[in-house]
Formats: sequence, C-alpha cells, structure tokens
Amino acid sequence: MRTVFLTGGTGFVGSHVAEEFKRRGWSVRALVRSDPKWLTGLGVETVRGDLSDLHALAQAASGAEVVVHAAALTRAPTLDELREANVVGTLRLLDACASASKPPERVVIVSSLAAVGPSGARPLAEGDPLRPISNYGRSKAEMEERVAAHPLADRVTIVRPPAVYGPREADIYTVIKTAARQRLFPIVGDAHARTLDLVFVRDLARGIVDAAETPEAAGETFFLGGEAHSWNEIHREVTAALGTGAIKVKVSPRVVAPIGALVEGVGKLFGAYPPLNREKAREAKEAWVASSAKARMAFGYAPEVPLAEGMRETVAWYRAEGWL
Repeated sequence: MRTVFLTGGTGFVGSHVAEEFKRRGWSVRALVRSDPKWLTGLGVETVRGDLSDLHALAQAASGAEVVVHAAALTRAPTLDELREANVVGTLRLLDACASASKPPERVVIVSSLAAVGPSGARPLAEGDPLRPISNYGRSKAEMEERVAAHPLADRVTIVRPPAVYGPREADIYTVIKTAARQRLFPIVGDAHARTLDLVFVRDLARGIVDAAETPEAAGETFFLGGEAHSWNEIHREVTAALGTGAIKVKVSPRVVAPIGALVEGVGKLFGAYPPLNREKAREAKEAWVASSAKARMAFGYAPEVPLAEGMRETVAWYRAEGWL
C-alpha cells in the first residue's frame, strides 16, 4: 500500500484530500496538532506535531512515497505571521523531507491563485509573473520562489487553486450565511462579468491527488481551477440552494476598502481577524480567473461538479452541521 504524508489534513481542503487518497487505496499519515477533527473515523494514521518540529516532520515523511503540503495560514494581521507559516513552514518541511532516512519521491505543495494576483481581462496561465496584491498572496509568491531554489525542487509539484467552496469551508460560508439570515447578498463591481473562478473542493482534491500520482508533474506548477462565474450566477445558485431570496446589494469598489477596514477594526476589539478585512476588500475589487489547460493536458484535470450541484451539497452540509 502506498503511503502519503499529509499536512493540513485537519483543515478544509486537506481533509478532502485525505478522503480522496483513502478512496484510491492509499495509506494516509497526517500531521495533527491535537484534534483530528474531520479525519476522525477515516482510518488515518496521525502524527502529533506541527511545522516547527523538524525531527517529527522528517520521521513522518520517511517512507512515504508522496508528501502533500496543504497546511497554510490564509489570513493574519501581519505579513510576518503569514511568512512564518507559509514560507518558513514550507521550507522546514522540505528540509525535513531531504533529511528523512527514506525521502519521499514526490512533494505536492498547495499554493494559491493569490500568489499570481488578479487576472484582468484574460485568464492567467502558469507562465504569468507573480504580482500578488495581498499579504497572503505575497507569502505564497515568496514560498513558490524559495521552493524553486530548494534542492528538492525537481521533486516538487505546486498547485494553485482559486477560491474553493464546499462542505467544511468557513470563509465563503459567511456570504452564504448573510444570504440565509439577513437576506442580503453584497456584490462588488459588475454583477454580470465572469470574474471569479470557483472550484468545488472535491474537484480540487481529485486534481491534487492526480498531480501526486503523475510522475511527469514533478518540477511543474499547475492552476487547478473550476469555472469562472459572475456574481449574478453565484447569487442565483446560492439562493436556489437556500430556497430563499436574498436582495443583491451593489457595493461600489470605492467603499470596499473602508468597509474592510471598519470590519477589521471591530474584529480587533474581540481579538479576531475576520474573513472580511482590508486585504480581502482589496482583492474583492479584482477579477480572479485562471486557465487549467496545463493540468488538463498533464493529467486530465477536469472539474466535474457544476456550481448548482456544489452549492446544494454545501448548503445541505451547513444545515446538517448546524452552521445555518
């Protein structure tokens, strides 16, 4: 039985990646700080520790054919915090893989479309320059650049998902929760333009495992997107899944930043860094679309879940878990 060592397995994307590996007959070894959360009952071998423990990482990576690094910090008040998690943590994992008694043959690292920046008038391709506009994006871009200079770079595959939604997701969830409870659906910019690439989490998980199982993907970078949607389309499918109406509230791009700063300030009073903050407000004004053609050619990547179906399943999961 092939073994994968997985970081971030207790999180949203990572837990679905663990399920996909298990579905394909892999043995999954996951790094867990304390609570296995979504991994409970999956038959996953858990390794206690975190990305600061080089020795534990080396032991866990040893003997695994593949390492998948899905752990990441997606939002934080400062760039230093993001760099520590997303840059330093990733390099420490690669160092651990290199020092393992039996190093892995492949390493798949989950980056982000945010590392490249907004798409503008055309979908982004892997060869486009890195021009991030948020601290999260900057941390992911620096991570990619540092990984490219690492001795294990020829074993590494980097995958860049766009916005990801599905069961267990907690950020886009806030938009769905607002539509469900306040009957409001904020839209920034042109509601008709297809400016947001959305991928359902199981499609992304399949793509990540496909990349791990494809030897030719080593040393390469791939966008793993879904389909570009307009906010009108997203509104339609969210409200259809909820079975209730929600008023579309047009938000001028000029006021998004002040709103983000206000929400962030309120969050600080309660010791939290909210999903809507100055960084996310800056990103909300832009188009985020990428082409997955390279992944399609390399390992047949093809998202299968349409937005309507994905939103129905997501909303049903939120309700079953008491989130809505």
